[in-house]
Amino acid sequence: MAESSILTITQLTGYIKQLLDTDELLQQVVARGEISNYTQHSSGHLYFSLKDEQSQLNCVCFRGTAGTLNFTPESGMQVVAGGNVTVYERAGRYQLIIRFMRPDGLGDLHVRLEALKAKLDAEGLFEVSRKRPLPRFPKAIAVCTSPTGAAVQDLTSIISRRYPLVRIVLFPTVVQGEDAVPSIIRSLRAASDREDIDVIIVGRGGGSLEDLWAFNEEAVARAVFASPKPVISAVGHETDFTIADFVADVRAATPSAAAEMVVPDQRELRATLQGTGRQLKTSVQSTWRACQERLYGLQQRPIVTRPQMLIEPGQQRVDDAGVQLQRHLDGLIQVLRSQFEKSAATLAALGPVSVLQRGYAICRRADGAVVASVGAVQPGQDMDVTVTDGDILTQVQEVCPQRS
Repeated sequence: MAESSILTITQLTGYIKQLLDTDELLQQVVARGEISNYTQHSSGHLYFSLKDEQSQLNCVCFRGTAGTLNFTPESGMQVVAGGNVTVYERAGRYQLIIRFMRPDGLGDLHVRLEALKAKLDAEGLFEVSRKRPLPRFPKAIAVCTSPTGAAVQDLTSIISRRYPLVRIVLFPTVVQGEDAVPSIIRSLRAASDREDIDVIIVGRGGGSLEDLWAFNEEAVARAVFASPKPVISAVGHETDFTIADFVADVRAATPSAAAEMVVPDQRELRATLQGTGRQLKTSVQSTWRACQERLYGLQQRPIVTRPQMLIEPGQQRVDDAGVQLQRHLDGLIQVLRSQFEKSAATLAALGPVSVLQRGYAICRRADGAVVASVGAVQPGQDMDVTVTDGDILTQVQEVCPQRS
């Protein structure tokens, strides 16, 4: 083989790209497939694969075309895509450059799903602020699902194991097919009307988008929204999302997850109670020791060991007060005695005895009236004259009024 016939990888790849780019069939290719490995780059370009049961094709949808799409692509969606096949020389792989794309088959369901999501979201059915918390210790749980499916077995076994005190009320429900929507709505309403029900679980096990579609219907979404009891939506697997999930108060990834979140675990409760008991015991013991130490400290205080220390100062103050009171009384008595003596002397000096001792006399008529004026007696009347050392009986001889 001549050296000149050996190609570089770039030359070979370029030649293949030229062949593909000049093939008329490959310039207007329309293919049907399922989106896989979907990625939206920060640049706005979309990268994914289209696959069927046996093959897959790398695809690129540049930002300009992506902006014209009337739906949001995602992995698992069936689409019809058209464009041209070329080679990405740097990676040496051929790929379809998407020029247009539309949902196909189940893709139509995705379009309906997105449209309904937008409508209900605008009405506030997805509003987080209206979602209610689940009761911490429910007494009765309504389970709206098929009575024969694996979901109900998982729910009942997990709930009973975690919290045997709760009562499970099964509302048999059709969860797939034409009768699913009215059946789900009836079960939700029946569970909501039961006063003893604290929380409602509605859902089913996994399946295709078509299998789960009843939980994407508007009527079911509004029935979930209208429930006066908290609702847990447990539909399909962890990667499955339905309209009911967005409307419900809580979304559980699987029915088993719903069972775990709706009731507490008795083992955890027991451990919590035991821990709380230990903490309480430790707290009581600590408080008891602190009280004992405080009581011991109080017992050692001098006022307790020698209570007379509290009394003795008071006794001394009483004695001091008594002495001061006695002194005050003695002084008061002395003052009063002095005042009394002065008053007595004044009264004695002004009294009739003192006057009599100075040579004066008191004259009284026979009837005892004191004679203070010559007009009080008449000649011939008897009169008693009191002097300092006795009385003199006499008779009025003559009355001589004082001349002015």
